Amino acid sequence: MRAKIRDTEIYFDVEGVGLVVDGPRMREKPVAFIIHGGPGADHTSYKPTFSPLSDQMQLVYFDHRGQGRSARGPKETYTLENNVEDMEALRQYLGIDKIVVLGTSYGGMVALSYAVRYPENVSDLIVIATVADSRFLARAQEILEDRGNPEQKAIAQRLWDGSFESEEQLREYFQVMRSLYSVTYDPHSQQEIPDRAILSVDAINVAFGGFLRSYNVLNQLDKITSRTLVIAGRSDWICPPEFSEEIARKIPNADLKIFENSGHLIRADEPEALIDAISKFLIFE
Repeated sequence: MRAKIRDTEIYFDVEGVGLVVDGPRMREKPVAFIIHGGPGADHTSYKPTFSPLSDQMQLVYFDHRGQGRSARGPKETYTLENNVEDMEALRQYLGIDKIVVLGTSYGGMVALSYAVRYPENVSDLIVIATVADSRFLARAQEILEDRGNPEQKAIAQRLWDGSFESEEQLREYFQVMRSLYSVTYDPHSQQEIPDRAILSVDAINVAFGGFLRSYNVLNQLDKITSRTLVIAGRSDWICPPEFSEEIARKIPNADLKIFENSGHLIRADEPEALIDAISKFLIFE
């Protein structure tokens, strides 16, 4: 499905029914916005890992502007600011009141920024393997220098510079770096970035070559009023857990969960435990 909002067209998909039978009445389930990372990826890698959450909520997946199945446009519009405002416009387009906001990695940055700007629209906030400011860039480079092999260090320069030239180069980056993103990655299993993922070079280049270098919502996190769960992977190289610990300290009454046997891709390393932690946090009256 597609929503023509603001100056773009956003692709979104819905999983799970909105109304369920509850004895003699119909009960409306909460709605969750599932925010993908990257930038430059799409929502498809979140399926089917997050599908079990549709028992508790109606899930709305969407692709950021210029990414996945959403419309392309001027690359200078591929900003976090627009991602936040597109998300709010989509909420209004769908006629939803409060939403559960769940974001991973870059999607977590969008989620934090949205919850800071629109706290009244968020019932529950879940951020996974993310950060609140740009310091992660230098820290990730330090970790890469310590843990990475020569091939990984070389190909990561395209990320730091925002200089990917093709989808093939970006797909190669994710393949070469897979052992850093996921601690359970087995090079003999022929794991690859699924062909179904649509990658966007412009989106990742604009982010890492530009606005992520000045990204900072750290000192605004006290504006968040919703219940919050912060999740991290102990071996995450690009969004290290110390940043999640800091986020949890800054958001009033936030809960923190660190997965000891996960890297950045917790949904690949400990998928069942991840869904269980989220499900237990989301106890709706």
